[in-house]
Amino acid sequence: MPEEVPAKGSVLGKLVPARYVLALLGSIGMAIVYGLKVNLSVAMVAMVNHTAIKAANVDLGHGHLQLNVSALAPTQDLPEECSPPGEPTNKTSVVEDGPFNWSEPLQGTLLSCYFWGYLVSQIPLAHVAENFSAKWVMLFSVAINVVCTLLTPVFTKLHYGGLILMRVLEGVGGGASFPAMHVMIASWAPPTERMVMSTIIYVGTSAGTALSILLAGLLSAEWGWESVFYVMGALSCIWMLLWVILVQDNPNKQRFISPEERQMITSSLGTEEKTEHHPAVPWGKVFTSVPFWAILIAHTCSNFGWYMFLIEIPFYMKQVLKFNVASNAALSALPYFPMIIFSICLGKLLDTLQAKGKISTTFARKTATSICTIIPGICLLVLCYIGCRHYEAVTVMSVGIVAMGAMFSGFLSNHIDIAPNFAGTLVALTNTAATLPGIVVPLFVGFVTHGNQNIGAWRIIFGVTIVLFALEFLVFVFLGSGSEQSWNKAGVQKDPEAKDEKTPLKETVPVAKP
Repeated sequence: MPEEVPAKGSVLGKLVPARYVLALLGSIGMAIVYGLKVNLSVAMVAMVNHTAIKAANVDLGHGHLQLNVSALAPTQDLPEECSPPGEPTNKTSVVEDGPFNWSEPLQGTLLSCYFWGYLVSQIPLAHVAENFSAKWVMLFSVAINVVCTLLTPVFTKLHYGGLILMRVLEGVGGGASFPAMHVMIASWAPPTERMVMSTIIYVGTSAGTALSILLAGLLSAEWGWESVFYVMGALSCIWMLLWVILVQDNPNKQRFISPEERQMITSSLGTEEKTEHHPAVPWGKVFTSVPFWAILIAHTCSNFGWYMFLIEIPFYMKQVLKFNVASNAALSALPYFPMIIFSICLGKLLDTLQAKGKISTTFARKTATSICTIIPGICLLVLCYIGCRHYEAVTVMSVGIVAMGAMFSGFLSNHIDIAPNFAGTLVALTNTAATLPGIVVPLFVGFVTHGNQNIGAWRIIFGVTIVLFALEFLVFVFLGSGSEQSWNKAGVQKDPEAKDEKTPLKETVPVAKP
């Protein structure tokens, strides 16, 4: 570790300490990555030629899949087709046609190809973040997403293969975001502020989702689908300059920090001493760790539900509830704003209760994970039978999405608890497995709704998601842990039992003295 640089105080003074400047910029960075990821889900509603696709589907009939849908729909009195909200002459009944005649399966492929790049990039980029610089890995994550977003209209008009290329490259950059930020949190967050700092950073994914859905809907409705990519890509460039100037990998390298804050963070994390190198990952112990597998399974199941809400709900509102592009965007974005408030308040509450000794880290993580599984599962079950009551359906979806914000204080930050030295690698491993639902969900929804764009088809989709939520809840509640695991201390053989949850977040290997 290089010599410490002089500490000159936070750029925002005592009002906002340096660690929260990092948290705010990290949150904005995550918002950019997620916003540029989800914008295609909304823009595609305005990009495809719905009239041509519907005409092509008429020739296909409903086939055997429609028979299966009918067999699985126990409430035959519920209508399978909804009318647009409002009067029949309402503008919401107008279908906006775009220039591209992409079938539902092809649309699913275009939405899922982002995750092809995401899948292969996380583990190697986590290694770079842990061993070299998480700051620059995060900058790369945002930069490649910005460049590819700006180039998307040009490449899409050439061929849909060009769009696939841009989305795969965005996925490569997106795969770096969680490992980089986990490493930053492990280096910056005192144990008593771990949940709230993690939540502030990762709630940016919700903020980015909400703003992207809203902005993409408005831009595509007013200025065409190309404006979605040009405007959102250009606005993201400002963040990169601030990140380079104001953020460093750890408090010892940060100039814009007070000496008192630096001392407080490093003493609480046990990082006052210098280290020569980052310890090697104990792969065998990682893959035989029950708490690690609990996180991996929970992360994978949760992502299926998360991507269902994130990617497919705009299509549900378009295909089934018949909202137009502008209404679709506004209503789809609505729940993400209260989700931000709920997530931060929950993280702060759990941190406070833990600091007072009222609850353990394990209890806090399991409580948050229970909230983000049980409530969304119930909401999807209600949605299966609510029929064509448009705004009641939107309310139920909103409650489910808000409740999913608890995952930021649950399993999603649990890697830092069990092994802070390898937090980047662990989240890369679990997020790689959790990327598979990002690929599967659009393809699965495209297959089920192909020629069956009705409530019956979506009951199958929601039913599968409910089962996975139940699996996530059971696995994490029974097998999850908030204790630091013994294998976190590379090269140090001590008591094989996990350490107490109040031990410092990160331990180092002392440099040998001459």
